[in-house]
Amino acid sequence: MGKLVNMIGIATLCMWLAGCYGMRPSSGGGKLTKLPESGGRAIDIGDVALPDGYSMEVVATGLTFPTGVDFDENGVAYVVEAGYSYGEVWEVPRLLRIADGKVTPVAEGGKNGPWTGVIRHGGSFYIAEGGALEGGRILRITDEGKISTIVENLPTRGDHHANGPAIGPDGWLYFGLGTATNSAVVGEDNLKFGWLRRYPDFHDTPCRDVTLAGKNYSTIDLLKGSGEVSTGAFVPFGTSTSNGEVIRGGVPCNGAVLKISPAGGAPELVAWGFRNPFGLAFSPEGRLYVTDNGYDQRGSRPVFGAGDPLWEVKQGTWYGWPDFSAGMRLDEGSQFKPLLKPEPELLLSEYPNIPPRPAAVLPVHASANGFDFSRSDSFGHGGEAFVALFGDQSPGTGKLLAPVGFKVVRVDVKTGVVHDFAVNHGRKNGPASAFGKGGLERPVAARFDPSGNALYVVDFGLLKETGKGSVPLQKTGVLWRITRDPQ
Repeated sequence: MGKLVNMIGIATLCMWLAGCYGMRPSSGGGKLTKLPESGGRAIDIGDVALPDGYSMEVVATGLTFPTGVDFDENGVAYVVEAGYSYGEVWEVPRLLRIADGKVTPVAEGGKNGPWTGVIRHGGSFYIAEGGALEGGRILRITDEGKISTIVENLPTRGDHHANGPAIGPDGWLYFGLGTATNSAVVGEDNLKFGWLRRYPDFHDTPCRDVTLAGKNYSTIDLLKGSGEVSTGAFVPFGTSTSNGEVIRGGVPCNGAVLKISPAGGAPELVAWGFRNPFGLAFSPEGRLYVTDNGYDQRGSRPVFGAGDPLWEVKQGTWYGWPDFSAGMRLDEGSQFKPLLKPEPELLLSEYPNIPPRPAAVLPVHASANGFDFSRSDSFGHGGEAFVALFGDQSPGTGKLLAPVGFKVVRVDVKTGVVHDFAVNHGRKNGPASAFGKGGLERPVAARFDPSGNALYVVDFGLLKETGKGSVPLQKTGVLWRITRDPQ
């Protein structure tokens, strides 16, 4: 009898908590972000908490949608501005030289952003061009600003783009390609992203042949504005699939890490089954690690409670998208079941391999992005990854009761333990603007300088989330530098 009472009590509590969650409005950091009427941004290093013995300074301000940083052979910093932000805001993507307090443009791109990262190699810069309009590219830019294309026509016109790149021990360029959709099914959320109307036949492409379970999802015909259509996985909007149907794969593909010679040629598959492999970095031992933005609670096949994995990447391995999250199948228990909606159905009838477990899992909707490994005894935490958490984009990505992300964390990849490293002061976490402060807004990349003694943090700037979508603010990006105090 006692056990029965306890079970009833637990069930009642769960229903009460679910009811409270369902009734409360979303309060993620994207929603709480405040855009100043003046168009500027408060900046105050005193508003950022660091571990004892570390200091922070401002290197550059007034940047528009910065996403990456790297250094030339003299240790001079170069930053890329994306040229595009969610919210369908287009600017000019640029490579900027930052030295002696001056910001000097080196090269400008066209309307095909976002530029999502930069790496220096062999006396040139290599940039991942997201490809929202014309497909992704990997670009080479000389010190004189001459731009050439290493590879193009990458399938990145959807929700996620071409990311990276990084240089491997083999001297090749490694880069990530995100998925077109949240969870493999094109739906109404992709119309809000802007690309479904531009490219109504675009969809995810697997890297290898996959066999479908024939799960389809009905929605209003968004392109006609009336009627109803049924859409399956890995097919265009309004296309149904059947059980046992085989979708042919090929390279380039979505949700993958590829590599290519800096001299050009055909890209080669490294691994696949990611959702949005944004940050790529090699550990001091030469192992490739990737941050992967987890599922959102949106679209025809929403997924609840999926964290952002940090993967150690092994050649030829499939990492589980679209049926697994961080090594767990989406129908395991009720962890991934959205409130008042069915749990996600499995889309594939068979799998290339059992997905591995990640090295670490960052918080749900934290948007774990660019990162680097410490290699310096003077900076400390050798072999640990320093990861920029861009922060949630709730309510568009799913409901949150408090902000998630908006800081830099360090991760012990051997144990999976995550520690805060640079986070805004205060009793509540979130972007600085939400609390009238001048600290971190949206860290999007972290990289050590060639000496290893300084960690540069790229802060994208203000990005507010509304019921209608994202609202970014130009010229609010910042480049920060963190160093360890002399002993």
